[in-house]
Amino acid sequence: MARLACAWLAKEVSATDKRAEIVDVRAYIPVTGREGGDYHAQRTGHWIVDSLIANPMSVYPAYKESRTSWGIDALGGLIVEIETRSGATGVGISQGGVPGCFIVERHLSRFLLGSDPRDVERLWDQMWRSTLPYGRKGLAICAISAVDLALWDLCGKLRDEPVYRVLGGATKDRIPCYVTGPQPARYKALGFFGAKLPLPHGPADGHEGLMKNVALVAQARDEVGPDFDLMLDCYMALDVPYTIALAEAVRPYRVRWIEEPLIPDDYDGHARIKTACPWQHFTTGEHEYTRYGFRELISRRCVDILQPDLTWVGGVTEARKIAAMAAAYDIPVVPHGSGVFSSHFQMAFTNTPFQETLAMSPDGMDITPIFGNVFRGDPLPEGGFVRPPDRPGWGIELDHTQVRRGIPAGS
Repeated sequence: MARLACAWLAKEVSATDKRAEIVDVRAYIPVTGREGGDYHAQRTGHWIVDSLIANPMSVYPAYKESRTSWGIDALGGLIVEIETRSGATGVGISQGGVPGCFIVERHLSRFLLGSDPRDVERLWDQMWRSTLPYGRKGLAICAISAVDLALWDLCGKLRDEPVYRVLGGATKDRIPCYVTGPQPARYKALGFFGAKLPLPHGPADGHEGLMKNVALVAQARDEVGPDFDLMLDCYMALDVPYTIALAEAVRPYRVRWIEEPLIPDDYDGHARIKTACPWQHFTTGEHEYTRYGFRELISRRCVDILQPDLTWVGGVTEARKIAAMAAAYDIPVVPHGSGVFSSHFQMAFTNTPFQETLAMSPDGMDITPIFGNVFRGDPLPEGGFVRPPDRPGWGIELDHTQVRRGIPAGS
């Protein structure tokens, strides 16, 4: 009798595994060429592309006024949909556009087809190792990220649970949020605990630009009062001396952190600014990739908060390794952007205390879905707090009317 029961169970498991087998991998781009997984792919008139925001190209006058002038939105969004034999689908997103679609469908799909989507560790390792000759960071890891997020969506759906339950369950009732955008008083009125302001000027603007940055912070502090958190987003635009000068100059205004002041690879520079300004919190990680890059930041103890983007860093499979390493050093992990994916991640770990929200309306006054119209069901914060959906997987649905194949089927 026991042998018959075991045989029946083995047959059921085998059948279940067969239904879970991946049979198709599809890569899409937004039909409009805008929004989707590229936060910067916005129309003219949007504060993200038309505001004066310091960036690595600000040293060149021809490319200073708008970040789209030098191609910050050149690639566009990348959306991945993975289908199993049962018809279940999982979705993920990143930046990468048509080149990202090519990597997903022409390279990464060979490891996915015929596999069980729950084998996330093996699949991630195979994708990463196979792209080392041209990858390690950037576009290849973005493509892997989109695939990985789609696999986790399927993991949740196959278990009939939201992803945060699969990752480890709820560690908090709800997640407090801050907003990145140009309207701090508006965000305070909406119930958020803080606002992160884009820094307009960098080293090429000299002392006058530095004073304009200070004036921006002083005005914001006057608008929101002493208890509302203010942060500065520097988008890799500064150097070590300027960052130290900026930290000194804004010290009277209680800036909670200065974010991403240096280029990501300047690990020594990050250590220098932290040593020079021990009172000031510094954060980075948005443009860092995989656990190996974050190991450098953690081991050098040069940042106070790590900010991987879940849609760029390698997906959840890699981000949970980063969170584990950070926990051993009592470093919080607060992903950049990432929308609903961040909500699940923040809910599931103990060293993920709050979440970033981007003010995605053109004037920065309102909170709208970070990925535009690509997904249905993406939750928005209410009263400054958010919870991930309790539906299986990520709890979102891909709107196929908003996307098209990046590489025509059969080509």
